[in-house]
Amino acid sequence: MHSIYHFWKHLIDNKVLFSEISNLSDFNFDKRMLSCANKGIFPDLAIKLNKRRSVFTGGELIELKDSKSYNVASFNSTVPSGKKNIRKIISSERGTIFLQMQSAGDDVFSLEEREVYYLVRGRKKGRQKICLVHGSFFETIAIKELIQKSFSQVLDEKLVGSDIPQDVKDALGSIFSDQETFSKVRSVENASVKLRFRVLTEVKPEGNILNSKMYPEIRDDTINLVVPYQLEEEPADIASKVKLVFGQSDMEQIRVFSIKHPFNGWFVVFQTDL
Repeated sequence: MHSIYHFWKHLIDNKVLFSEISNLSDFNFDKRMLSCANKGIFPDLAIKLNKRRSVFTGGELIELKDSKSYNVASFNSTVPSGKKNIRKIISSERGTIFLQMQSAGDDVFSLEEREVYYLVRGRKKGRQKICLVHGSFFETIAIKELIQKSFSQVLDEKLVGSDIPQDVKDALGSIFSDQETFSKVRSVENASVKLRFRVLTEVKPEGNILNSKMYPEIRDDTINLVVPYQLEEEPADIASKVKLVFGQSDMEQIRVFSIKHPFNGWFVVFQTDL
């Protein structure tokens, strides 16, 4: 069986490595539970799919975010989200990610919607905080809406005082609601270079899981699994899955509590010391 919970246990079982490695990418991840591992392209890691998915589906996508402060490192390639469609990530069945997943035994497109997690590490004055956090912690509004409203702000600034109707401005802003639309490489006639626009996403204090003022429950020198929930009974269901992976005795060493995101509701946290 493979899942984000098994991956978190693997991190805990090898937590001594966090004090030895300079970069998260140097961590000795268990390749037996991974369907792909890459540097510089999303995702950095992916959990193998389970053929039987009664309890654990597997297939989660993981991005590594390493920082030398208690700020979450910027997202340089893709805007963070809680779920991503694997067909939007894999553009070709001849591409690296598809071939890696296929070689690992995955029926790649049998689970199109994939849960996304970010392995976040922050370091400060010899202390560390490590969080394996669901992407919905960062995606508090839809990506399309985020991009559209950001471009609309640019248009409002540049077109202030103009006679252009607001509905026209809104239409112009909506053109840029899909990241793929403007992130393609553009080639202009007679230009000796090509141009590509990229989105750099920076986390605000409210979305900074490492922020001690916002989230004091995330202690120094701990490793945390952070999972969203909406219904009151959901944390118990999530805890039962963690217990299946860890067993009763190990569960007694794990602190379980909830934190509230100011924009996106409740998350259950499983925490243990490094």
